[in-house]
Amino acid sequence: ENKWLLLCNLFLVNNIATFSLLVMGQPAKSKHPKEPGENKIKPVNKRVKPKASKMKERESVDSSLKSQSILTQVMDKGHFQKLAPTLSLSAGQSIELRCKGSNVTWNYPSYLDTFKDSRLSIKQLDRYGQLILANSTAADTGEYSCWLQLCNGNKCRKDETKTGSTYIFFTDKEVLFVPTPSYFEIVYLNPDKPAVIPCRVTTPSAKVTLHREFPAEEIETDGTDIVYDVKKGFVYQHPTSDHKGIVYCKAESQGAPQISIKYHLLYVEVPKGPPSTTISASSSRVDISDSVHVICTVLGEPDVDVNFRWQYPGQESERPVIIQNFWRLINRGIGHTTRISKSILLLEGFEARDAGNYICIAQNLHGETTVATKVELN
Repeated sequence: ENKWLLLCNLFLVNNIATFSLLVMGQPAKSKHPKEPGENKIKPVNKRVKPKASKMKERESVDSSLKSQSILTQVMDKGHFQKLAPTLSLSAGQSIELRCKGSNVTWNYPSYLDTFKDSRLSIKQLDRYGQLILANSTAADTGEYSCWLQLCNGNKCRKDETKTGSTYIFFTDKEVLFVPTPSYFEIVYLNPDKPAVIPCRVTTPSAKVTLHREFPAEEIETDGTDIVYDVKKGFVYQHPTSDHKGIVYCKAESQGAPQISIKYHLLYVEVPKGPPSTTISASSSRVDISDSVHVICTVLGEPDVDVNFRWQYPGQESERPVIIQNFWRLINRGIGHTTRISKSILLLEGFEARDAGNYICIAQNLHGETTVATKVELN
């Protein structure tokens, strides 16, 4: 009995000590595994805070993605930077741009394509498109943009919700104006649309003014009828015949002023629409072995291209003919300029199969016009 009493007392003392330690906040040392729910107060406190912070982080990420452009610049050590509407870099620097997506299309200054510049590299990788421009020059100044293409079979369209764009100035204090391939440029002044004098600068802070060659004077830019856009040049909002003539731009930025190329402003006023077309043959009646030429003529807007197509009697039998296309500008008086486009079909050694109707089809962006003339054998 004494042994049983002793064991019971020891059991009670041990449990009282364990209970005291739990009340004081200290874990009891026990070899048995913890039961479910044991010490649950502390883990609950630890779990609540991370859950709340994760939710906040997720919300902030979601809201930033909605306004984030898909275009980024790759910086040093693998860092990325979201691009602002404009970016200034020193000429000579290289730049890498990335556009998120598996089917990306790029737009950049067109002369890089014209001269097939090896400094430009464009690649499409699994998750992004990549554009790298090495050893930049002042001439690279311009807009760089990208967008995702949504394709269904062979038909693709631009995804307007996933685009990116930035205008990059490659600054060079020795070259204030963006270089052009020519030293003289024609600008057409059309009464129903703005005209742009494209004297863009490589330094956005440069002071730019517009000047007339004769009479020599500075042209006032009032910010309404004539405005300067650093990404485009001087913009004539409402061109008139009074604006015609030769002009140039002058830029100043911490040094001697620099002069742009000259621009010849030509005022045009021709009706918009399908080509105004006429056709005539050198002779309506010819003899065997004679030569004959048929001329198709179009008068139209100076900056609107015209395409010609011909149909003639010997076409199906592959009768050899010579076709020449050309155009030139003509002055119609009082400062109005138009464009005369011609297509000449020359046929040598006239044969019986060549007699019949010669049809010219002239087409521009507004439509097409068909005219015909008949050539007969004597």
